[in-house]
Amino acid sequence: MSNRKQIILAAALVVMAIIVVAVVGLCGGDSTGGETAQDHDRAAMARGDGAEQLPVRLDAASAARIGVTYAAVVRKPLDRTVKTVALVQYDETRVVNVNPKIEGWVERLYVDFTGAPVTRGQPLLDLYSPMLVSAQEELILARRLIDEIAGDPETDAARRARQLYEASRRRLAYWDIPVDQINRIERGGEPRKTLTLRAPASGIVLEKNVVEGTRVMPGMDIYRIVDLSTIWIEGEVFEKDLSLVHVGQAARVTFDAYPGQTFGGPVTYVYPTVSLDARTGRIRVELANPGLRLKPGMYGAITLDASSAAVLVVPRTAIHDTGERSYVFVRGDDDMLVAREVTTGLVAGNEIEILSGLEEGNTVVSSANFLIDAESSMGSAIGAMSGMEMGGEASEADHEIPATKEE
Repeated sequence: MSNRKQIILAAALVVMAIIVVAVVGLCGGDSTGGETAQDHDRAAMARGDGAEQLPVRLDAASAARIGVTYAAVVRKPLDRTVKTVALVQYDETRVVNVNPKIEGWVERLYVDFTGAPVTRGQPLLDLYSPMLVSAQEELILARRLIDEIAGDPETDAARRARQLYEASRRRLAYWDIPVDQINRIERGGEPRKTLTLRAPASGIVLEKNVVEGTRVMPGMDIYRIVDLSTIWIEGEVFEKDLSLVHVGQAARVTFDAYPGQTFGGPVTYVYPTVSLDARTGRIRVELANPGLRLKPGMYGAITLDASSAAVLVVPRTAIHDTGERSYVFVRGDDDMLVAREVTTGLVAGNEIEILSGLEEGNTVVSSANFLIDAESSMGSAIGAMSGMEMGGEASEADHEIPATKEE
């Protein structure tokens, strides 16, 4: 090796030694010669960048001076609140389509606009149909035959007359002609040009597809009626919160249209699919709707209160998350702060569930723990640097945060 290379190498070693001495002098450090009860923690925990977290010693006075606080690991129910925007929908089980079962023409409309309220049995329209006229004539003829042979009801003619009479009434009933109209036709003895179709249910007309003079065909939807006395409130819940929602859970719903008012109802359904784009699942809340104050299409907000069984809980600020793993700093009896890897669960406000890594009664750093993390990481870097210089492994000595000098 040339003299020039030897000089450069020696200078580099001197500069490295000066840096190490300066950092060690600032941070302080005392190596512990024996094993302790926390050896499994002092073995150091691998961080996401491959460095190791070494224990740090911090007494009560120093902790108070730099703002480090502690929290106990407790076991308690984790209360969470799930909130989501909501949309008012009509109850699909209360929707009725009105359609004729015969061909005909609309002679008169009694319900002639969309949004009109109707009650069960209310006249909707008068329908003219040649088939209806023929059926009425058959009924009248059968009635006359029965009356003519009333004195001898056991003859074949009497039996055929009764069969024709029953078939005529049944045909009109199958075409949704009300019984009172059939009886009136029978009593009057004259066929009527038009017969009235009535509303099969109470509600609001959502759709009206006919006007006077419209030709209707069998199966054509002429009205769509929905009962709005009960409505559905549907909301989108994030995938991570779906486990907190269940059928029968009480929900609170608010609407911009009624500020300061809260409507209550149960969760009646949790849809079995999740949106691939939004990663949300749909839920349904059912509400009574007296006075029809809540209208389909209105926006609202759903609030659900969920409470878990008793679990281990720490403040969220106690958790360090590297992206690959999470860890906390646990305080021991000797004021040693040791990094310990944990598995986290649900988050509720400022608290987080601990699935593994801690026990009830442990004490963890809950604030200003970035200082502890920095000191622990610096100790690891110093140990690694010393190992490189000495050609050996990094030292695992405990590091103590130096006290601030008083003037």
